[in-house]
This record gives sequence, structure tokens and C-alpha cells, in this order.
Amino acid sequence: MVLYGSAAAGDHIELQSDYNLLIALKRITPEDLRLAQAPMREWQRLGHPLPVYFTVEELTDAADVFPIEFNQMAHARIVLYGKDPFEFAQLSDRNLRHQTEYELRSKLIQLRRLYIPASRSIEKLCGLMGDSLASFAALFRAVLLLHGKDAPVAKPDCVRATAQLLKLDFYPFEKIFEFRAKGAMPSTEKETNDIFAAYLDQIQRVIDDVDHLDTDRHEH
Repeated sequence: MVLYGSAAAGDHIELQSDYNLLIALKRITPEDLRLAQAPMREWQRLGHPLPVYFTVEELTDAADVFPIEFNQMAHARIVLYGKDPFEFAQLSDRNLRHQTEYELRSKLIQLRRLYIPASRSIEKLCGLMGDSLASFAALFRAVLLLHGKDAPVAKPDCVRATAQLLKLDFYPFEKIFEFRAKGAMPSTEKETNDIFAAYLDQIQRVIDDVDHLDTDRHEH
């Protein structure tokens, strides 16, 4: 059993971040899953997502299918029980660029949709930006790996490193981390929407960079 994500990375925010678990077994039967129902019901009641179940063999076979997730788990994990399933796992970056662009574009599309109902509420818009940046920050780790750079474990450090690498405007990210961690929200609706607009621009620049990485590889 492995704890991964923000809690393992050390940037867990109480009452905002959840606890992500990976359970790796030699084999997984319906009975194994059924027996987990009672403790998992309580786990969900506390606000945490259901664990991810893999067989040990699947962790090896699926490394090229889930390169982002496996890299995240491998670099920020705490073994809670049993052996470390990643100790001898061979991580693959073969499909990393494609999955990274897909995830970035999907989250951008979702962000635009959710902005519509949140755009006239400072609190809702700050919540949207904080939640979405936590997701984007996890993908920025993959962006750094695609550029051959070491990716920091903590999300703020990962965003800062990406901003430096791609020469992004770090200001909107900094403001979002501030009101996510400290609750220091902007005082006006206009200021909040201005931060969102700047934030959206920087996300688009990251996506453009990842897209051009594919073009550059084909040209070479």
C-alpha cells in the first residue's frame, strides 16, 4: 500500500488536499474488492478518493500507458504497508508528451467551462483557480521531464521551475498559491478576473510549448 501525491510530497493543505492510495497485489479478485467495501466507505466519508488497484505485473506492463501518473507515484510516495512496488519498476516516457498535451488541453477546456458560473463570485473563482492549479502543477512535472529537467516534488516549486524554464509570468500562479494556502483573496471582482485571465494565458503558453515539442522532434 502506497501513499502518493501531495501528502507524500510534503505540500498537503489541510482540509483541501486529499490522500491518494495505490494498492498493489499479486492478483486482484472481485472478492478482494468486495471485502474492501466497508473500510473504503469510511475512507470516502472522510473525503478521500477510492484507492487505485493494480497488480504488481500491471505496474510493469502499463508503465507506457500511464507515464504521468507512474512518474508522480514513483517520485512522491510513502510505502505504508508491504513492499515498495516501484522499487524495480521500469518507468517509460514513450508516450509522455502525448499524454501531457492531452491532459493539459482537457483541463483547459474544463477550466473555461467552469469559469462561466464562477466568474461573478470572488470566492468561487478563487476556489476554481486554486483547485485547477493543483491539477496543472502535477502536469508541469511532466513538462519539466519532457525538457530533460529534474522536476521538484512540491507543487509550488514545480510551477516555479516551469515558469522559469518557459519564461512565463509567475505572478498569477503566485497569487493563486497565496489565496489557496492563506485564504488571502483579492478584494474586488475585477482583480480576481484579471488574475484568472493572466493565469489562462500562461496555461495556454505551456500547452503551446508541449505542442511544439512534438513538431521539433519530427523536424529533427
